Amino acid sequence: MSQRANLLVVYSPFLMNQTLSLPTTEPTHQRLTNLHRYWLATNYLGAAQLYLRDNFLLKRPLEATDIKPRLLGHWGTQPGLNLIYAHLNRLIQDTNANVLLVVGPGHGAPAILANLYLEGTLGDYDSQYAVGIEGMSQLIRQFSWPYGLPSHLVPGTPGQIQEGGELGYCLSHAFGAALDNPDLIVTCVIGDGEAETGPLAAAWHSNKYLNPATSGAVLPILHVNGYKLSGPTIYGRMSNDELTHLFTGFGYQVRIVSGSDPMQVHAAMWQAMNWAYEEIQIIQRNARSGMLMGVPAWPMLILQTPKGWTCPLTVDGQPIENTSHAHQLPVADPAGKPTQLATLETWLRSYHPQNLFDGEGRPFSHVVSGCPTGSRRIGMNPHANGGQLLVPLDLPDYANYAVPVPSPGATSVEGTHTLALYLRDVFCQNESAQNFRIVCPDETTSNRMTPLFQATQRAWMGPMVETDEFLAPDGRVMEILSEHTCEGWLEGYLLTGRHGLFSCYEAFIPLVDSMLNQYAKWLKVSKETPWRKPLASLNYLLTSHVWRQDHNGYTHQVPSFINLVVAKKSSVARVYLPPDANCLLSVTAHCLRSRDYINLIVASKACQAQWLSIDEAREHCSRGMSIWEWAGNTGIQQPDVVLACAGDVPTNEVVAAAAILKDHLPDLQVRVVNVVDLLTLMSPEDHPHGFPETAFVQLFTANRPVIFAFHGYPMLVHELLHHRTNPNRFHIRGYIEEGRTTTPFDMLVLNKMSRYQLVLAALTHLDKRLDRQALAQWCRAKLDEHAAYIRREGQDMPDVRS
Repeated sequence: MSQRANLLVVYSPFLMNQTLSLPTTEPTHQRLTNLHRYWLATNYLGAAQLYLRDNFLLKRPLEATDIKPRLLGHWGTQPGLNLIYAHLNRLIQDTNANVLLVVGPGHGAPAILANLYLEGTLGDYDSQYAVGIEGMSQLIRQFSWPYGLPSHLVPGTPGQIQEGGELGYCLSHAFGAALDNPDLIVTCVIGDGEAETGPLAAAWHSNKYLNPATSGAVLPILHVNGYKLSGPTIYGRMSNDELTHLFTGFGYQVRIVSGSDPMQVHAAMWQAMNWAYEEIQIIQRNARSGMLMGVPAWPMLILQTPKGWTCPLTVDGQPIENTSHAHQLPVADPAGKPTQLATLETWLRSYHPQNLFDGEGRPFSHVVSGCPTGSRRIGMNPHANGGQLLVPLDLPDYANYAVPVPSPGATSVEGTHTLALYLRDVFCQNESAQNFRIVCPDETTSNRMTPLFQATQRAWMGPMVETDEFLAPDGRVMEILSEHTCEGWLEGYLLTGRHGLFSCYEAFIPLVDSMLNQYAKWLKVSKETPWRKPLASLNYLLTSHVWRQDHNGYTHQVPSFINLVVAKKSSVARVYLPPDANCLLSVTAHCLRSRDYINLIVASKACQAQWLSIDEAREHCSRGMSIWEWAGNTGIQQPDVVLACAGDVPTNEVVAAAAILKDHLPDLQVRVVNVVDLLTLMSPEDHPHGFPETAFVQLFTANRPVIFAFHGYPMLVHELLHHRTNPNRFHIRGYIEEGRTTTPFDMLVLNKMSRYQLVLAALTHLDKRLDRQALAQWCRAKLDEHAAYIRREGQDMPDVRS
């Protein structure tokens, strides 16, 4: 065991030169022995889950027929997780601490399941896993069995808020869970492999945003077992000096617990847990009494234990324990190789299960004597089932923030500025509840949402200078230039029963694509898990979007996030493209009230024409899409052509294109359809928001050409229309990966979605006999005029700027 296990390093300004009191609970020999027995029991159950289909208590010699036909799962991280869980149990028992456990190593599911079984939580949620021989048999047999227990942590795992399918997000989830939960200690286990990821590296800086006066604490435990799947980890090869200096530089107090002798490690871990708990109490006590200024040095632990600790040292002559070969299955083929079957039996019997469980599979009382009871069990923490704690937002009437629209297009405003006035008052009306936050990667001001700072500030615990703006330790706008950390904070906040919004540039939100994938899977399975309660929806507001990247150019023109959201399960995915500020207000209020969805809202921050009054916007958004009769000229007649649009900039161009057609071809019947809820385009058999086919045909007709201007990639709309009547008559214009540093209107021209190109498309597909040549020539002349004008004047022509 490293001598550093007993080293206390204090770097917090308010703790300098103070002598800390010793831990109040000393590890007696009997309690350490019982804790060790519990650890052995969890290790046994974890290993048995990987291998056994029968003979679960080893009452007879192990046979090949006792082995599962398919061996799936991972061993390497389990002993460390079991150690941490056992010591958290002891800490809870001694202090009554409120502990939520966030587990980064997703492959450690057998370990967590073993602990949940022994503490009785698993059986409380599902009686087939009740403590006893039947419950033990089911636990072991059902792991990685078809329709059994998954090899990762999932929504069906009590006490968990993180799916284990991808690494990098546990620490940001933990900090999100701790925000505004002043009595909660979120213990976050970070594997040294996971610690190599970019999202995890950025998340260490979350300590600069956590206010100990109003929020809970995060106790990071970096589990350094030295190896990932097939090679060493960076952290595993760093010296203790390097590790201590690195995390001290991040602003943490560091304590290292290391060793391979279980009893020595137990004794050191006991003291380290006491130390960490006491440091948290000191920080919170000082902060809540006004004695703390700046960023506190929160405690963190580094646990160094062998990879696959307690598994065979070698198998068939190859080193296993403390190598990467212990990551998955230390004994690869026990059913097929008699020597390996003997090795496996020796390994399992090394835990002495007969000393841990009685003949009926129940753990002896001294084995589980260190487990908390009732709601203090880690698996029973109510914050892990956040819907139980969810308090609905007190939302103001969005009509009070309406933009007056005396006639369509007569008013221009910045929609996001209008929305910020509404969200400002969402903050105000929920001040006492402290259950709403906005996360944003340094873009709140850029996105024209400065009115938020009339109600709150940017969260910031660090040093401040007099030129800083809108910073405060109790700020509820969370800004860090890491989209991954923003996403993780918000997910952790929502999963523990609160509400929020992620505001981001459209070009940068794809950085969290894989995080969204994981969260969507969590929501889908959570909705199928009877005991999981509904959560506030995950709401995205994407602004500074693809059509308004005047100076940023091609690199910032990426509308792909819509495609990602649409690809998720129809029970989860929602996409809204409000055409103006009043529709943006209506859609956002709806999203903040909704539950268990991923809501994507895309709206420009630029000053744009306004089309609908607040009452018209409410009706339009409730329908999802509708005919804008004032923009067309059909009345009750069937149109010759339908111009459709989804998105604020496409709407502007479609309205202009309709006006051109009506002006130049007064005998042409033009209908304009605006789509605000994108997924209404789908068939009802594909999405619950899909319009019934009869209603769909009433809007788009059964056989007339439809010229559709879309915010994103055209192919997506073609896919959405797959089951619709005569989908080949829909001609979609959208972003086709053409762009550069240019004017807003030229972006439309480059992607063939300008008003003039929409008119030309309509003329191409019309069945009605009309003299089209003059209008087509006029449109081409306008495009030529535009090309010359922007190169000469550096801006768009006056008639398109207005």
